Amino acid sequence: MFLSSSRPVLSDPTALCAPAVDPDALDFVAVDVETACGRVSSICQIGIVGFRGGEIAFEYETLINPRDYFSSFNTRIHGITATQVAGKPCFGDLHQIIDGHLAGRVTVAHSYFDKGALSAACRVHDRTAIEATWLDSVRVAKRVWPKLPSHRLNVVSKHLGIRLKHHDALSDARAAGLIVVKATEATGIPLQGWLTAPKRTSAPPAPKPAPGGPLVGQRIAILGEPRHGELAQCIAAQGGRVVAAVGKTTTVLAVCAEEPFGYVRYDAQFRKARELQDQGSGIEILSAAALASRCSGL
Repeated sequence: MFLSSSRPVLSDPTALCAPAVDPDALDFVAVDVETACGRVSSICQIGIVGFRGGEIAFEYETLINPRDYFSSFNTRIHGITATQVAGKPCFGDLHQIIDGHLAGRVTVAHSYFDKGALSAACRVHDRTAIEATWLDSVRVAKRVWPKLPSHRLNVVSKHLGIRLKHHDALSDARAAGLIVVKATEATGIPLQGWLTAPKRTSAPPAPKPAPGGPLVGQRIAILGEPRHGELAQCIAAQGGRVVAAVGKTTTVLAVCAEEPFGYVRYDAQFRKARELQDQGSGIEILSAAALASRCSGL
């Protein structure tokens, strides 16, 4: 785990903040943050990687004192503790540096969690919002490699042969940027092309549930696979109805990940299911494996 206080590759800090020149030349920055607890503002590590012409030009990483508590759940994921950030600068102290790297540039992150975390940290520390043009490398990966079983960072990185120390902010940022580079190499789509949403096509409908089976009467939302994919086909074959999203009538959220689910917990569908549970709903949150154990054939 990279736990140095700051590790830029270039010695001139002004060079790190130089603006991108040509958006079609694969000039962009990639960013990833780790958080101390369930509050997304509790950034305790940030990694930033700059790309010029598709090559890594600089790397910056630092631990951050989030001025918040560390949950055991988050520490198990990234390994960072309160002791390690004691005496480190807080986000407010580092805002000018971070803003200098990201503002006005195409900024890649794997999902919009990092964008939301930075925005929340700016509010908590009373700093101006970071104005960047954000690009979600999850969306890029789904567009280029749609048949992958998942588009989580570790899964895509393994598929592409990208070395990854998962949940280290610098390694994760580097991998997110390399996904965009490799997607461009595979398709010829320039950076600006990824920022333009492709024409929406209608996704295949969810399979019709069988008239009988152990899942008859169950309304199941799937997180991590499309609702017409392999898991959906299996659920329908057992009589379950696959729904598009978590709602008040949903009985199960099937998560295509291993428990305790990790950063899947930040997904909007997962949070919605937890909110319904808190409101007394009978909705269950199960891994696909746990759901499979309930009925043969899944």
